[in-house]
Amino acid sequence: MRGATRRRVTAADVAREAGVSQATVSYVLNDTPGQTIPERTRERVRSAMERLGYTPHAAARALRTGRSDVVLFVVPDWPLGPSLDTIIERLSDGFEDRGLSLLTRRVRASRPLAELWRTVSPAAVVTLEGLDAAEVRAMEDAGVPVISAAVRERRSGDGVLATSQLLVGALQLQHLAATGHVRTGYASPGDPRVAVFRDPRLDGARSAAFELGLPDPSDRVVPPDVDAAARAALAWRAEGVTAVCAYNDEVAFALLAGMRAAGLRAPDDLAVIGVDDIPLAPFASPPLTTVSTDVEALAAYLATAVLRRIEGRPLPAAPRSEAITLVVRASA
Repeated sequence: MRGATRRRVTAADVAREAGVSQATVSYVLNDTPGQTIPERTRERVRSAMERLGYTPHAAARALRTGRSDVVLFVVPDWPLGPSLDTIIERLSDGFEDRGLSLLTRRVRASRPLAELWRTVSPAAVVTLEGLDAAEVRAMEDAGVPVISAAVRERRSGDGVLATSQLLVGALQLQHLAATGHVRTGYASPGDPRVAVFRDPRLDGARSAAFELGLPDPSDRVVPPDVDAAARAALAWRAEGVTAVCAYNDEVAFALLAGMRAAGLRAPDDLAVIGVDDIPLAPFASPPLTTVSTDVEALAAYLATAVLRRIEGRPLPAAPRSEAITLVVRASA
């Protein structure tokens, strides 16, 4: 009848179709340990599910098992970019084969995290920023493992992988110094939300300059605006700056565009080095020297760590600092 709502297929329907008990269907769905169900019977149940178009009800499964098949990926209020896109894509791919779905949620102060995870009942929580210790304890006590790739410099703990932004900035400055540059600049983004990355990267560049006996990098904001970027480039040149560490590759692209507008060339007038090695970095004019943070390795670690915590196994070894590498091209 037109307009009628199609009834949802249930586990009882699958049991009747396969000629087995509903308990057997449940055992097959949940791969219940200790149940010696013949493979032929399992295949009959799976075939019945496919014919009927049966999909397990996530909420009901959460009530039975205490958790859903969802992994909650908590993203702070940061601007999205190629690195974060890669992490989301790799996590989704890694969980799909294990019957898990990735739910990405950008968390702002207006909605407490507790409200979200208690509603979702996730199998695990992944975060790119260190969470409040009390919040982590509450989730762990509720049987929700927390895996964090913390940006801020701090001692790593259980479930935490600390990524060194200080090392990123230091590597940029060290490369410029090694190629003969004494007076350097630092191209900052205008977005205050990325201060959690920018501040330690700038501190890393300053620390490296201090250790080498060089002046502090001259810090200027370079927005995604050609005229503003041109003014910053000319101001650095007036100061005697010959090379610039850019916060990331996107800021470096803006600076290179501003330099062209101002009649300056890289690296002859101003050497430029970025961070992230985005796919377009080799196609900059000139090709961009940058620091790769190996987002693929980070995503692989997080995916493996989540699966191991869910299974009650130890965490894998964290990626080594060698995952942060220099990629030398023509701009610096």
